Amino acid sequence: MPNRITGSANARIALVLPLESTIYGRAADAVKAGFLVAAEAAQEKTLVIGHADGGVVEAFAKAIAGGAGIIVGPLVRDDLKTIAGLSVELPWTLALNQLEDGAPLPLRMYTLTLAIENDARQLARVARDHNAQAIGIITSDAPLQKRFASAFAAEWILLGGGPPAFLRFERTPEMLGVLKRELGRMPLDAALLALDAGDVALVKPYIGQIPAYTSGQVNDRQSREILRDLDDVRFVEIPWLADPGARAFEKLPRGDFRNASLDRLYALGIDAFRVAQAFRDGPPSRLEFDGATGHVSLDGSNQFVRDGRLMRFDAGQIVPADGQ
Repeated sequence: MPNRITGSANARIALVLPLESTIYGRAADAVKAGFLVAAEAAQEKTLVIGHADGGVVEAFAKAIAGGAGIIVGPLVRDDLKTIAGLSVELPWTLALNQLEDGAPLPLRMYTLTLAIENDARQLARVARDHNAQAIGIITSDAPLQKRFASAFAAEWILLGGGPPAFLRFERTPEMLGVLKRELGRMPLDAALLALDAGDVALVKPYIGQIPAYTSGQVNDRQSREILRDLDDVRFVEIPWLADPGARAFEKLPRGDFRNASLDRLYALGIDAFRVAQAFRDGPPSRLEFDGATGHVSLDGSNQFVRDGRLMRFDAGQIVPADGQ
């Protein structure tokens, strides 16, 4: 399938996304929408190159041939692996996903992501700042939740915490009984619930009054029944959703996605444009700003790190945690 190309052919910034993908097309459209809203607000011309599954190399080649000073993309992890493995010199590139933990980025490549690991590390810092000593991690076998739990545990230990107690979650009555008994024997200060939202609501009564942390997926428009059981559960959310009325966003139109995951990708597009602008004269030595996805700052490993807002549920609504 030929690449879908729109925008200005001689633009300095090229956005490369899987807009023709049957799997990732909706996600790519949300990123594109946020990116173009930010570009229009800044009166900056951009080039958008859409590709289908398996077409990322050709799309990058077209962006390079067009003289792009910076390419924003890939969005999908497998596409990122493909581009990272090429033996060609890339222009400055802002990837919107990350390689496997520990894998080095190619020269001239930076990352800005919504990766769940980023939120896990922030929650680990929050738990340590609140003087938690004994932490329990309750996790399912879902790959995404395993990544969330592993990132939290690694950051927790890096910050000086002791080995967390890992507890396995299964929805069967027998295994729920085992989990309840194990939790009853453990003197925990806090718990990480690396679970889907419905399972968080199911497990929450088992941990008593200690602080409970989970991923931002818990805020993906849950039913009233689930919301009732999530009181005081804490999570990291992007400012675009945590504080939609903020003055910083009042001039930017909001996408009508009715889907929190797509809203987050729209916000990622907004911040990705702002980062791309900073590469006008080459990569910035320092960049820090309060964006739609959080407080964004450049670390020493070419990653733009995000700190979102710590939120909690209160009577079915989300409010700032700890009175922030």
